[in-house]
Amino acid sequence: MQEKINAAPTVVYPESDGKPMAETEDHRDLMIDFIQMLKHYFRDVDDAYVSGNLLMYYEEGNIYKSISPDVFVVLGVSKKRRRTYRTWEEGHTPDFVLELASKSTYRQDLTHKKHLYASVLGVREYYIYDPYHEINPYFLGYRLVNGAYEEIAFVDERLPSLVLGLELGENDGVFGLYDPERSVWLQPLEEQVKQETKARQRAEEELSKALATLERLQGKSDT
Repeated sequence: MQEKINAAPTVVYPESDGKPMAETEDHRDLMIDFIQMLKHYFRDVDDAYVSGNLLMYYEEGNIYKSISPDVFVVLGVSKKRRRTYRTWEEGHTPDFVLELASKSTYRQDLTHKKHLYASVLGVREYYIYDPYHEINPYFLGYRLVNGAYEEIAFVDERLPSLVLGLELGENDGVFGLYDPERSVWLQPLEEQVKQETKARQRAEEELSKALATLERLQGKSDT
């Protein structure tokens, strides 16, 4: 009788952990704004992957070893869309992580996640921000130095990110990203669309005025 050989079972990595996308609408909107701003900022960098609220598995074969950073950036991997992020397949862990904290998550952000990001995933920079300022301090940043996190010092009331080449901080009470090279704050997608629309309208108005002036000059020359 021929011996029957059973194939090893395929591990199915869930694409959802059943938890809500964010604590509040403000947490959700801020997360989306940061992801969009960073995607736009890295749009010309082929090997910079920006995502968030995506299940990240960090131990092959173990579906319980996962985490879902609110916002993260991985340098050295393609921009392709992913249903989950598996570190052993990608060969890279995040270089930058931002967690949007609340009173119910802050302790976890400062203990379990901080240890995981530093000791297991080796995340080079880790930031924690509470949109409601209910926790003191409500904004912290850490940089990995010799395998351990050291707190990042504020510069002009912002925390500089060496990974991004940007600074994180508040502008008129709104948490955002500042580009020190251009001395400008990055704008959320909605604001970018508004500005581009206004710029296009101004250009169309200037073109119309120029054409009208040209017609008047041609009319005078004909007489």
